[in-house]
Amino acid sequence: MSAISVGQAVVLGAVEGVTEFLPVSSTGHLKIAEGLMNIPVDDDAVVGFSAVIQVGAIAAVLVYFFKDIVRIVSAWGRGLRDKEERYHHDYKFAWWVIYATIPIVAVGLAAKPLIEGPLASLWVVAGSLIVGSGVMWAADQMGRHKRGEDDTTLKDAMLVGSSQILALLFPGFSRSGATMSTALMLDLDRVAATRLSFFLGIPALTGAGIYELKDALGSGAGVAPLAVGTAVSFVVAYASIAWLLKFVAKHSFNAFVIYRIVVGVLLFGLLATGALSG
Repeated sequence: MSAISVGQAVVLGAVEGVTEFLPVSSTGHLKIAEGLMNIPVDDDAVVGFSAVIQVGAIAAVLVYFFKDIVRIVSAWGRGLRDKEERYHHDYKFAWWVIYATIPIVAVGLAAKPLIEGPLASLWVVAGSLIVGSGVMWAADQMGRHKRGEDDTTLKDAMLVGSSQILALLFPGFSRSGATMSTALMLDLDRVAATRLSFFLGIPALTGAGIYELKDALGSGAGVAPLAVGTAVSFVVAYASIAWLLKFVAKHSFNAFVIYRIVVGVLLFGLLATGALSG
């Protein structure tokens, strides 16, 4: 028997698609949704399922930013062959994405038992949602929003990429929230911060999904739920990406800050009253 039904996979795929790139924590929302549907959040099949359906969201990024990705990868390929091409920003940016992915991969492999064990608690999610909100609000207020995407440097990429570790260790903090907040602290504008978060998420989340696929199938996650959840995640994530880029071009992150605090407080209440088990 699969730990997750097809119907539950539809719900979780939609939750993943909506929240993966919004700075509200997809992992946190998935764990909340799983708790509300009485799905054991610490089950190996469930943990694997959550990682695999992220690939649907990443596929949405690949499709949405296809032209940008082709441009960057092409510049990287030309730079490998021709030294003169190595001064191009896109060539450098391709390497920066690779370098910036190394810290989260190293921590993810080293801390896997901890991440899938004690840190998977809904209590951690609730606390991380609220603490992450404070960080996001401060970053949005302090950032000068004066640097665009073409102004990014290796230092920016490494700091923003490494900030993904916060979300890895503390589900609820939000990978998007951590990366966007860090980018804002580095004075990138909101659109540049959001796009950088997208690009840095591609290798990290794709790698996590592929790494977990074997374990997810081997521990009881059915093929049908995985396929359905991934497909739903793709469709919903594509729409979410388009909306987010338009939103951040004209608005601050305050709406997300308020939403996260409300969800965090409500989650603490549900856990304290026993309506949800942590």
